[in-house]
Amino acid sequence: MFASFFSAFAQIGQITIIGKQVFDMTGSTLSLGLLGLAEFLPVALLSPITGSVADRFDRRKVFAGALVGETLVAVLLFLYIWSDPSSILPIFGLVLLFGVFRASASPASRALPIDLAPPGVLERVVALRTFSFMAGAIVGPVALGFVFVGGVAFPYLVAAGGFAAAIAMLTLVPRPPVRQHRPAGARQVVRDAFEGLRFIRRTPIVFGAISLDLFAVLFGGVIALLPAIAEERLGVGAVGLGWLRAAVGIGAAGTALTLSIRPLRRHVGRRLLTMVAMFGVLTIVLGFTRSFAVAFIVLVAAAAVDAVSMFIRASLVPLATPEDMRGRVLAVENVFIGASNELGAFESGVTAALFGLVGAIFFGGAGTLVVVAIWWRFFPALRSVDRFEEVRSTATSDDTNGETPS
Repeated sequence: MFASFFSAFAQIGQITIIGKQVFDMTGSTLSLGLLGLAEFLPVALLSPITGSVADRFDRRKVFAGALVGETLVAVLLFLYIWSDPSSILPIFGLVLLFGVFRASASPASRALPIDLAPPGVLERVVALRTFSFMAGAIVGPVALGFVFVGGVAFPYLVAAGGFAAAIAMLTLVPRPPVRQHRPAGARQVVRDAFEGLRFIRRTPIVFGAISLDLFAVLFGGVIALLPAIAEERLGVGAVGLGWLRAAVGIGAAGTALTLSIRPLRRHVGRRLLTMVAMFGVLTIVLGFTRSFAVAFIVLVAAAAVDAVSMFIRASLVPLATPEDMRGRVLAVENVFIGASNELGAFESGVTAALFGLVGAIFFGGAGTLVVVAIWWRFFPALRSVDRFEEVRSTATSDDTNGETPS
C-alpha cells in the first residue's frame, strides 16, 4: 500500500507538472492531447507482453525494476528542465520512455495486492489499494505544484524521491503465496499475451467491464485539459492547478476508503453503468463553469462516482480470472485504462483545438452518456450481475471444468 502511495505521488504529480510546463511553453491544447498520446503508446504496445512477464516472474521484482526506470526518467527530466529548454520534443521523448517503464509496472503492481489478499477480503483489499493510490494522487500534484513555484525543475527531483521510496517499500513485501511460473522464450510470452486477449473476448462480463472503461472515459477524458481550464476558464496558476488535480484524488480516495469499510454487495452491474452515466453528466457541468469552487466540487464528485465504477471493475475482473492468467488479463485491462485516460487526453486535446475548450468538454460528457446507453443494451450479462460472489463462483467452477467463464 505504501509502495502504491509513493508511486502515485510521483507519477500523478510529475505528469501534472509536465502538462503545466508543456502548456506554458506552447499555449496549445493540442500539445496537451499529444502529451496524452505519448503516455499511451508504450502502454498500448507493451502491456500484453509485460503482463505475461508479470505472470512468469516475481511480481515484486518486476514492479521494483520498473520503478528504477521511472526514477531515471524523473532525473533526466530534472536535468533537461534545469537547462532552461526551448523545445518540448525531448520532454515528449522522456514521456514515451516513462510509458515503457509504466507498462512494466502496472500489471505487477495491480496483481500484487490481490496475490497477498486472503480469501474473503479481496474486495476490501482492492478498495484499500485504490485508496492508497488516490492518496498519492492527492498529495503529489499539490506538493509538486508548490515546489514548481519555487523552481520549475525541482518537482522532478521530488518525483524521483517518491519513486525511490516506493522501491524501498517493496523490499519489505513478502513473496506472495501463489504459484510462480518458470520463465519462457519470447514465442511463449507472445502466445501467453494472446491467450489473455482471447480469454477477455470470450468472457462477456470481463470484456464488457473493461471496454466500458475504454469508451466511456475516452470521451470524458478532460483531466489532460486541466492546465488550459485552470488558466483560460478559472484564471488560476500552478498552485490552483495542483488543487484541481488533487480534487480528483480527494473524491476517489474518500470513496475508496468508504468502500474498504462498507463494500458494495448488491446490484453491482447496474451501479457500474449508473456511476459512469453520472460521470458523463458531471463532465458536462465542468465544461460550463467559470467558478474555481464549482469546478473543484464537480471534480471531487466526478472522481467519487468514477471511483465506485473503478472499484466494481477492479473487483469483477480479477474475480472472473484464474490466478495463472491474472497478470496477462490485468495488463490488457491496463491498455484499456490507458486508452481511456491518455488516449482520452489526446481526443480531448484534438477536439479542443477544433471546437474550443467548452465544446470539447461537452462533447466528451455527451459521448460518455451515449456509451452507457449502448452498453446497457448490448451487455446484459454485465448489467445483470448482482453480487461479486456470483462471478467468483462461476470463475471457480468453470476453471475447474476447463471451460471459460461467461
